[in-house]
Amino acid sequence: MSTEVAPIEKQKSSLPPLPMPMERVFDGPLTQEMLLAPGKFGLGMVPDRLAPDATTSMVCGFCSTGCSLNVHLKNGQAINLSPAVDYPVNMGMACPKGWEALTPLYSDDRGTTPLLGNKGKKRKPIDWATAMETFCRRIKSIQQEHGNDSVAFLGTGQMPTEELAFLGALAKFGMGMKHGDGNTRQCMATAVTAYKQSFGFDAPPYTYNDFEQSDVFVFVGANPCTAHPIMWQRVLKNPHSPKIIVVDPRHTETAACATDHLAIEPKSDMSLLYGLARILIDNDWVDHEFINQSVNDFDAFACFVQAFTAERVERESGIVQERQLEIARLIHEGQRVSFWWTMGVNQSYQGTRTAQAIINLALITGNIGRPGTGANSITGQCNAMGSRLFSNTTSLLGGHDFANEQHRQKVADVLGIDPSAIPTEAGDSYDRMMEGISDGRIRGLWIVATNPAHSWIHQERGRELLKKLDFLVVQDMYTTTETAELADLYLPAAAWGEKEGTFINSERRLGLLKKVSRAPGQALSDFSIFQLVAHYWGVGDQFADWTDAESVLKILARISEGQPCDITGITDYQMLDERGGIQWPYPAQGANAEPERRLFEDGRFYHPDQKAKLIFDEPQGMPEPASEAYPFVLMTGRGSAAQWHTQTRTGKSKVLSRLYEINPFVEIHPDDAQRLGVTHQQQVLIESPRGKMTASARITPTVGRNRVFVPMHYEAVNQLTLSHFDPYSRQPSYKDCAVKIAPA
Repeated sequence: MSTEVAPIEKQKSSLPPLPMPMERVFDGPLTQEMLLAPGKFGLGMVPDRLAPDATTSMVCGFCSTGCSLNVHLKNGQAINLSPAVDYPVNMGMACPKGWEALTPLYSDDRGTTPLLGNKGKKRKPIDWATAMETFCRRIKSIQQEHGNDSVAFLGTGQMPTEELAFLGALAKFGMGMKHGDGNTRQCMATAVTAYKQSFGFDAPPYTYNDFEQSDVFVFVGANPCTAHPIMWQRVLKNPHSPKIIVVDPRHTETAACATDHLAIEPKSDMSLLYGLARILIDNDWVDHEFINQSVNDFDAFACFVQAFTAERVERESGIVQERQLEIARLIHEGQRVSFWWTMGVNQSYQGTRTAQAIINLALITGNIGRPGTGANSITGQCNAMGSRLFSNTTSLLGGHDFANEQHRQKVADVLGIDPSAIPTEAGDSYDRMMEGISDGRIRGLWIVATNPAHSWIHQERGRELLKKLDFLVVQDMYTTTETAELADLYLPAAAWGEKEGTFINSERRLGLLKKVSRAPGQALSDFSIFQLVAHYWGVGDQFADWTDAESVLKILARISEGQPCDITGITDYQMLDERGGIQWPYPAQGANAEPERRLFEDGRFYHPDQKAKLIFDEPQGMPEPASEAYPFVLMTGRGSAAQWHTQTRTGKSKVLSRLYEINPFVEIHPDDAQRLGVTHQQQVLIESPRGKMTASARITPTVGRNRVFVPMHYEAVNQLTLSHFDPYSRQPSYKDCAVKIAPA
């Protein structure tokens, strides 16, 4: 059979107007004809649940907001979209990325056939049968020579929950892998760890309605105006004339709209937050009734924060004493205070304790469990929450504990497998897996829908480690990502809009993803690829009930029973579609059917005594502070609402490219620019002890003196960043390292 594939435009115009029935089972060996036929493995048109000329709604596949988009079909193919007006998340709004969500599907660098080569060199097209035989033979060979733990996998918060669960279960229970993680480690591991330690479970407590109920907002290291525009629109709809406090070293777009901007020294937020707690406690501006009922360790925390005098906090954070008192008073006088954080906190070498310093403020003031309150982590990717709970990486499916024998037995019973197939510990985190490559413990890696050759911290070393592997498999929608180009075996995958599943957004809402477009050429959904791997590996029977994404959601619901994330009351996809998504928990018995719900309304948490814990620790200095040789602190972050991560998708849109600077830029304070002799838009060289890049100088007071900011989306940025990690979450600290700047 020829491996040549027609251009996407021609494929699109020649597709049959009606969907083929979706097959459920197959018997005997898989042939190439079976793989390419419409049906079980996802090469057909939209499922027959959709009419060929329908308009249907589905959740967006970019950020964690979880907006719903109306997708318009013609002859069974998506041709356009618009924001859904009746969805409780976005209510008719969409950011630029959402409006352009279909465009990346039609890029000419889409993967259309498996490719085999040597670290990406001299790659040749192969058929799926050869790809699967090669995959299984090479992986098994490595495991036989070096042990099962010598192969690992990486997933992503961009995949539907059902695919994440399939990957994690297949790799760990079927293929014997111990080590697996996802790029969620790069954005949400800190929040997960903080919530688990403080609340007893990974449980963001809020609903988006809280954006419209608060009378005081405290945003720490968060820039929702750019990073989560629809959430910010909900803030703007707030009718209570709220006070908006932004804690951020940079004068971000959100800070520009704030009533109070605290431009702290980089990585001094812990000192400031502890200082605010001291002021609240010393003035008796705390909720004693809530503390007595629902919080542990208050006396120890009150003693600890006494060391954070106003003088010390001013010295460490740069915030003068009068401002500290003013902000504490605003928190005290607020009736509904909400605390929000995202990557400015999470991506830190002390992120977990910083997040808990925020949580502590909410707990001691009783600002949790009520409308407009909460200690609220804003998630990054569209399905980071699904990855956190159901990817079978850091926790056992459903938020269970690998080390808990009862949990392992429960999951084994639901899946019908021997409990001995379930590892007794989670395995290595992302960074330790990379170190495992360095020391030879990990020889093979299966990367699905993520791009570490661009996004991993200290990029040059990360790329060298990927090149060192005996066998690298990359499964992605594009052949041209920095990681795909290093692959020994490339597997072409379907994208958002070309498969079914669910995403879980920041407010814990399960939203539905639908297949509204055909994947190009021989590309398959990740779900179908996992089915193929299971079949060729010889464990197809173990996953016989995993017939499609909806069947897996039902399995996961059974596994979730009795957990804080219980979703046993969600019966099928139609229910999610009709309800406008459903927030967890949603148990089969006694579920709260309100469209928007928050946690901890009864003051009960998930520790055995049903109380939250106040957790605290002494702040630490930056591992690589500015010095005489490298006098600037480099900060990174979201560049614009039109850019997404490594730009593998947003970079395909001509519309989006008009909304941001194509080439890298660096923000420099005017005083620093004058001292360096740098003018606006001049090319400068940015250099760290690890690497260098060029960028266009943007002279602006949005950054403080001796600090610079570069958006994270540009490929060269992580040539500069330093490999250091939070000790509890193992999340990389992308936002602090030392650099020097000179005219290019």
